[in-house]
Amino acid sequence: MSLEMIAVLVLIIGMLVCLFLEVAQPGMIIFSVLVVLLITGILTPEEAFSGLSNEGMLTVALLFIVAGAVQKSGVIDRLMQYWLKNSRTQTDAMLRFFVPIAMFSAFINNTPIAVTFTPIIKNWCEEHGFSPSKFLIPLSYVTILGGTITLMGTSTNLVVHGMLLDYGLEGFSLFTLTVIGIPITLVGFLYLFTIGKKLLPDHKGFRQQVKEDVKSYIAEMEVEDFFPHVNQSVMKAGLRNLDGLYLIEIIRRNERVSPVRNSTIIQAGDRLIFAGEIATIAELQKINGLKLRTGTELELDDLKNGKTSLIEAVVSHQSVLLSKSIKQSQFRSRYDAGVIAIHRNNERIHGKVGDVILKPGDSLLLLAGMDFVEKYQQANDFYVVSQLDPPKTLNQDAWRDWFSITLFIGMIIVVSIGWLSMVKAMALAVVILFITKIIHAEDAKNFIQFDVLLVIASSFGIGVAMTKSGLAEWIASGLLVVGASSGIIVVLIMLYTLTNIFTEFLTNSAAAILMLPIGLEIAQALELDPMGIAVLIAISASASFITPIGYQTNLIVYGPGGYKFSDYVKVGTPLSILVMITAVTVIYHVWF
Repeated sequence: MSLEMIAVLVLIIGMLVCLFLEVAQPGMIIFSVLVVLLITGILTPEEAFSGLSNEGMLTVALLFIVAGAVQKSGVIDRLMQYWLKNSRTQTDAMLRFFVPIAMFSAFINNTPIAVTFTPIIKNWCEEHGFSPSKFLIPLSYVTILGGTITLMGTSTNLVVHGMLLDYGLEGFSLFTLTVIGIPITLVGFLYLFTIGKKLLPDHKGFRQQVKEDVKSYIAEMEVEDFFPHVNQSVMKAGLRNLDGLYLIEIIRRNERVSPVRNSTIIQAGDRLIFAGEIATIAELQKINGLKLRTGTELELDDLKNGKTSLIEAVVSHQSVLLSKSIKQSQFRSRYDAGVIAIHRNNERIHGKVGDVILKPGDSLLLLAGMDFVEKYQQANDFYVVSQLDPPKTLNQDAWRDWFSITLFIGMIIVVSIGWLSMVKAMALAVVILFITKIIHAEDAKNFIQFDVLLVIASSFGIGVAMTKSGLAEWIASGLLVVGASSGIIVVLIMLYTLTNIFTEFLTNSAAAILMLPIGLEIAQALELDPMGIAVLIAISASASFITPIGYQTNLIVYGPGGYKFSDYVKVGTPLSILVMITAVTVIYHVWF
């Protein structure tokens, strides 16, 4: 190995470790490695920043805007609610949910699909007495599978397409992946409707869990000077035997009182940390001298007069809130909303709400203004999962809503018949959306997930460094030594497995960009069709079923479904194996 190869390998290993440990946002980690490669001279400025002008990256950015406009229209929501109104059984509901969702995911980025349908499915489950956990992991898996059917179904496909163009190859057509996407989607449906349905946990939804898993939720009350039970014991203050509520800790200046005993004296200024039902906490606020600490001037009483709303939101894996406390992130001033309670799966949360360090997948119960969902539904910091008791409003511009989805379908047809390339069609769609004032500049900014784009743009440079230094060829040679003598099928399985491991613990785009140079080197050495290898890597980089952290859609449903990490392992491992077997078999017979 040359010194340059060693340097690139060390940097990539360090990058993988940092991504796995989540020491910072993925975009910043990968971009930092790119800067080091630039400073050390391993990459020229043109090579380092080639991803910024790559067609695949630009297409992803434009697709975020178009898909955001479709989601904002609410047409899909209304159609699904109408379609579901006659569903009465779990199997019937799953069919009615997931067949259309798989079709939508083939043409719309799967992240907004998951964000859109999570509250619809949760609300339907609660209304009909079903457990949301029986539906939400399948929702994520179906969007992933549906996203493999066309080029525009997921950013991973577009990234691989862009890299193929950079290598001087033809790239994917809109339906290149369909020959693989449809079979693995059918296999996924068959599994989820049989074995998978039995393996899915029977967890309750967010609101149900608040009542049944009280120790997972915390909220904070402050004792004011005029509290009638100041300098009296917890027992005399009536704070011990509360229905569905437990006083777990008292914070007094710099002192923490835990466990709280019946004889513990309540003092003015104490911050009381409760675990339990939100409804009971709302009742506590009625006690003279106890004030709910939400980090905002909004009060629960405002719910009655329509000034505020309760919002369920999930912290995203690209949020600026990560690794910060509620207080440090200046949540109140940033969003004009207060955090009433926090839920973190399979972990007891201690301390004040404002001091909790947020992690991806944390569920937040927010007290916010009535316009919160409209303002922040497309924000990258968290996914607005649902608004409890949303206001009923009439849409005065219904034509705009239908125009968005009609335009999107029109662009798909234009691309399908070859009149325009994907990037040209999406650029035209965005211009039309601006001209008709269906979206504005602020909307576009909110729709675009800039951290995802930073990952993609930076990862292109990493891929160039692997190829330029010879590292990709060296790794490919090592894989060939192990697998070549065993046949092409073994080589394909090795490539698929390694890519899939990366995507389960890192990000799908990073996995694809790390593995494509290696795959193309193997294709050249064995004189294989590079398109078949590229399809294999695109599919395996998307097929993240075993962990909640590998794919955005898995993370979106993590908190709302009340899942544990082990639920993904149990349900996702058989599906991952079935998809691998199907994909490798089809790719082998079609391309090799």
